[in-house]
Amino acid sequence: MIHTTDLQVLLLERADHPGYWQSVTGSQDQGETLIQTAAREVAEETGLDAAHYPLADWNMQSQFEIYQEWRWRYPPGETHNTEHVFGLLLPGSIPVTVAVREHLNFVWLPWQEAAEKVFSSSNATAIRELPSRHRL
Repeated sequence: MIHTTDLQVLLLERADHPGYWQSVTGSQDQGETLIQTAAREVAEETGLDAAHYPLADWNMQSQFEIYQEWRWRYPPGETHNTEHVFGLLLPGSIPVTVAVREHLNFVWLPWQEAAEKVFSSSNATAIRELPSRHRL
């Protein structure tokens, strides 16, 4: 989750599902650590270089069933995924460059509104954790 010091959250609208908003997501490549995956996905989906900002592993995980329409991306028989939450802290809301094959648009919202807008319940749960993870 990319967020600011004043608790604004960056959301991306999925290209393959207009109206579905989410934080940066992605899958771990062979040989990558989870933090490397998070940094790579941030760069691919937003154009931001995570090396310039604090990137923290929140040590939050959730298991969820992979939506049927997206199972083709996974090995045959794979039905569940483990999601790991990372937070990238920016000094303020800045424009990003969305990956046009993956996203249509971006928006910065206060954390409460972001939690209501995302389609994924695990994403909403992570966003609701933001105030306790980041003290002003």
